[in-house]
Amino acid sequence: MTLAERLGYGRDAKLLIVNADDFGMCHAENAAIIQLLQEGAVSSATVMVPCAWAKEAAAWSVANPEYDVGVHLTFTSEWNGYKWGPVTRDGDVRTLVTEEGYFPKDVTRFELQASRPQVRLEMINQVETALALGLAPTHLDNHMGSLYGLATGQHFFDVTFEICADYGLPFRLPRSLPQVSKLPPEAAALARQVTELADRMGVILLDDLIGLPFGKQPGETYESYKREMIAVLKALRPGVTEIIIHPALATEELKAIHIEWEKRQWDFQLFRDPEIKAVLAEEGIEMIRWRDLQELQRRP
Repeated sequence: MTLAERLGYGRDAKLLIVNADDFGMCHAENAAIIQLLQEGAVSSATVMVPCAWAKEAAAWSVANPEYDVGVHLTFTSEWNGYKWGPVTRDGDVRTLVTEEGYFPKDVTRFELQASRPQVRLEMINQVETALALGLAPTHLDNHMGSLYGLATGQHFFDVTFEICADYGLPFRLPRSLPQVSKLPPEAAALARQVTELADRMGVILLDDLIGLPFGKQPGETYESYKREMIAVLKALRPGVTEIIIHPALATEELKAIHIEWEKRQWDFQLFRDPEIKAVLAEEGIEMIRWRDLQELQRRP
């Protein structure tokens, strides 16, 4: 039985989750994501618990529990002038940080230096911090794919699925890993091992995962970016697909943090755009929520 059928849909149903990543990273992200959730333009968001504006995101989510909000497990801090580090205060997480005490800037360094016990401890503490803030997370995903082993092959899926199973939360991972990134030749075998592990542990995974390039490409405009997304939507396969976006308002705060602020403004516009809405309707694509997958995972 397919995931769509387990959710009560037909085998050929095209089901889409649009997730707004980086909720809590800054106020400009929060303002954009809150508006998109209220308008129904996105299905869900995920909070970066270690970041300075996570508490604002959590407070809004607690006051508006009808919207799906998960935890964006964070182990990297990519911007030069705005940094964050572990939430863990009761254990050793020295393998997770730089000499300055922040998370490393890139995934490669994280994979090379992080120890599994410390990753597990920090992961638990990020979820527990969200719970302490009053959140009832609907799912888990991962900032910059740092847990996937995409840079060196040092993945943390076993630890991640353990946490997902313990807290009853589905995880952002497609059942076909090569669609996420350019992986080495053994990717197919790894994908089978990983999905079999998730199945054994009762963790719900996606069928497909799509994220267009996060940075502005040479000569790219909002219109060309929209055309690319329309092509993606028209090519959507049956099953449950998640599309990742990073919406934010183009404020001075965002411009001070991001070199890619303009693309984030485009992401704010994208699923509010009448053309995108028309394509969703024409293609018979139904927006669903992470809560649907969570409820499926938690069934006896």
